[in-house]
Amino acid sequence: MMAKEIKILENLKELGFQPVSNTAILVKYDAPNLSAKIVDFFNFEYYVLQICATELVLIPFSKMTGLLKKEVTLEIPLVTISSVEVETKGLDYKITIRSQEGDIRLTTQQKELADFRISSSYANDSFLGLGSKNWHKENLENTLSKLKEI
Repeated sequence: MMAKEIKILENLKELGFQPVSNTAILVKYDAPNLSAKIVDFFNFEYYVLQICATELVLIPFSKMTGLLKKEVTLEIPLVTISSVEVETKGLDYKITIRSQEGDIRLTTQQKELADFRISSSYANDSFLGLGSKNWHKENLENTLSKLKEI
């Protein structure tokens, strides 16, 4: 389970997007209530949230292999976004994207814990993260800042 950031950018370019460098982070959909949060704790359904020139996109990881899929699950044109809110909740950040189509709520781990959580294996550039960069950790502050500016 890993995805090199360069591979994310290459995949998106092949799909016709113009990804902005250093703006990929690892996210999950935010559970709406405590029961769902408990179930979600055992759900390893992660996505890459990538800022592109004219849209935000979510790219899924395969639940079977843990590898990044070469498809986009969700595409949100930037012009349809009215606001993006980011707040600290427990050990994560909650991201609320408000658009003409409705609200999308995501959660992302804080960078201080990125090396200690199982999900960090998705964001390492090498197997088991040994001596590798964690692009989620490196991109988090910049990406959250850019999201707030939308």
